[in-house]
Amino acid sequence: MIYEMRTYQVQPGKAGEFLKMYQEQGLPLISRYAKLAGCWTKESGVLNSVVFLWAYEDLGHRAGQRAKLAKDAEWTAFVPSMLPYLVHQESVFLAPAAFSPLA
Repeated sequence: MIYEMRTYQVQPGKAGEFLKMYQEQGLPLISRYAKLAGCWTKESGVLNSVVFLWAYEDLGHRAGQRAKLAKDAEWTAFVPSMLPYLVHQESVFLAPAAFSPLA
């Protein structure tokens, strides 16, 4: 199992609005291709940030699923509605240790 920690820094004061829009419109679409392991807002560090943790079998599975997502007409129609909220995006890949509850 591999995890992608995807962090979106959003416009100040817009995290709640972004999360509502994403939950209602984006999550049903991306959930066809990735398993959401968690979602958080940050209270320290870079503020106005939302962190998603997506689970994949491995990096190859992730690449294949993201390729399918990129071809999904509903997803590509949704993405422009996210862009006005975003300041910065970062993806980090995490491999759980053998004793991790998420292993």
